[in-house]
Amino acid sequence: MKRIFAREVMLEDGWGKDVLIEIDDGGAIAAVRTRQKPGGAEDAGGPLIPGMANVHSHAFQRAMAGLAERMGSPEDSFWTWREVMYSFLKQLTPDQVHAIASQLYCELLKNGYTAVAEFHYLHNAPDGKPYARRSEMAMSIARAAQESGIAITLLPSLYAYANFGEAPLTSAQRRFATTPDAILGMLGELHEACRDNPEIRFGVAPHSLRAVSPPMLKDLVAGVHAIDPKAPVHIHVAEQVKEVNDCLTWSDCRPAQWLIDNMPIDSRWCLVHCTHVTSSECEKLSATGTVVGLCPTTEGNLGDGIFPFLRYREKGGRYAIGGDSHVSQTPVEELRWLEYAQRLTMRRRNVTASEEHPSVGFNLWREAAAGGAQALARPMGVIAPGRRADLVVLDAEHVNLVGKKGDALLDALLFSGNDCLVKHVMVGGRWLVRGGHHPDEEKFAARYKEVKKALMA
Repeated sequence: MKRIFAREVMLEDGWGKDVLIEIDDGGAIAAVRTRQKPGGAEDAGGPLIPGMANVHSHAFQRAMAGLAERMGSPEDSFWTWREVMYSFLKQLTPDQVHAIASQLYCELLKNGYTAVAEFHYLHNAPDGKPYARRSEMAMSIARAAQESGIAITLLPSLYAYANFGEAPLTSAQRRFATTPDAILGMLGELHEACRDNPEIRFGVAPHSLRAVSPPMLKDLVAGVHAIDPKAPVHIHVAEQVKEVNDCLTWSDCRPAQWLIDNMPIDSRWCLVHCTHVTSSECEKLSATGTVVGLCPTTEGNLGDGIFPFLRYREKGGRYAIGGDSHVSQTPVEELRWLEYAQRLTMRRRNVTASEEHPSVGFNLWREAAAGGAQALARPMGVIAPGRRADLVVLDAEHVNLVGKKGDALLDALLFSGNDCLVKHVMVGGRWLVRGGHHPDEEKFAARYKEVKKALMA
């Protein structure tokens, strides 16, 4: 039994003082006791907060950050950015994807993410043919997670069509081509290869309504839940206006409403983006218990729009944050811009605060961590018995945090600049980041640099 002592710990309903945390050999929290004495326990070295989940990742896109920031058209949008992305991924190999993902996952850990959901759709070789081992690319992602130590929920993505109405895939999309049977077969291979690692979970990710047919979607969901009734299902929803309009043409229904009417949306689902949903859809989604996965830095980078967060949150909707294209690798920036976008829309401050819970930082971290745990189907998100020991230690001596206590720590963490204020990070009872450093960060960076040089050439 590992014992850790901290003067301040963020608990579910507030801050505990002089807290003793016991962690069992499986990496789960066995007990949390306040008003204790250290009694020989390991000193955490600073205030403790629960690790954050990154619920939406396309790891390979980390290596293209900055490549799409030159005008290609006066009407640049997500759709022109997508063409740059398609060009970038043409020659990516499994080894290159492994190197990129290892670097990314190390960065995520150092910034306070302790788990990630990898929405993985780069399945095939450059010529569009499956690898000899169908899950080859997914295995490269799993190996990167194992090497870095981050917990992962790996979501092989079903991508069968170019648009609504079963439009054939374009040549640029041939690396994504899959069927429900192929995805379920990948899951079998992945389960077999990773069955001894408690930090790896699996689910599925039908890419979007435009990329799958209704029968395929239903077969995939039924198939994964026959394997694991708790397996998460993630899907892109209503990210762009064009997608909404195309869905209306196809079905006379908006994407979110179509899912509500036609699929068993519940707490196992994570609907990513939902940028262009109506007030009525917000209310209906909040009632399903699903999680909306918000990616503010990517949505801002792509010019997608702003999710009606306040309406959704007022109705009790659950949400989480993701890095998506990884133009940012820190939960601080995602949460900051989630709040800032609402301030700009509403033209007022502290929109995530209330009289009952006046701290914006505390509210955002607590709610996103809880939603992330649900979306990844992982017992994390709060420091409590029965949860995984995913712990983040803040650097209380940093100039931005010094003298701060309780909620003021989280308010300063999110709104005092861009220095990394994370000191140590634990995942499943294991310290992976110490003093702001991962033991393998130099190896990951060297490998990543070589891949970047090759890709840029």
